[in-house]
Amino acid sequence: MRGDRGYRQLRRRCRRLADALPLPVPFDLDRFIEAVAAERGRRIDVIPMATRPHAPCGLLATTDDVDYILYADDTSPLHQQHILLHEIAHLLCGHHTAPLATGVEAAGLLPQLPPALINRVLGRTVYSQPQEQEAELLASLILCRARSAAPEPVLPEAQSLPLRGLLGLGPPGGDRG
Repeated sequence: MRGDRGYRQLRRRCRRLADALPLPVPFDLDRFIEAVAAERGRRIDVIPMATRPHAPCGLLATTDDVDYILYADDTSPLHQQHILLHEIAHLLCGHHTAPLATGVEAAGLLPQLPPALINRVLGRTVYSQPQEQEAELLASLILCRARSAAPEPVLPEAQSLPLRGLLGLGPPGGDRG
């Protein structure tokens, strides 16, 4: 039962974090990342990378001045969005404060940056399970909030009638007869 209590606490914490976030409506990931950067007072650079076998599909690296988020650019747009939200969730949860990689490890993952600049590197394959669960849950909750705030698409009546019939619904606006 102890694990259940821990998960409930994790869920409550993530729900509070997600509910407190101001999300742009309609949701725009770039605007959201800019808002997180402004709130943190630090630049966030988003860098596409090709996926490599046995490498994480997303990565967060922090320097003294900038947070770098690397993401797989050879996957679907929805998956890319989730990867970016997952890495942002690490920032929102404070996971970026624990040192993780040595300069040598960081140099292999981020060859364009001098290893001395990188303070921390977080990747899905090299970080502790509870923090990964928290980041994954928070990313999912952010995405759910963003989707629930989106306006419902409106189908033209000609397209909606066959669908309404399949669902056993009458014509829009009730009986017309």
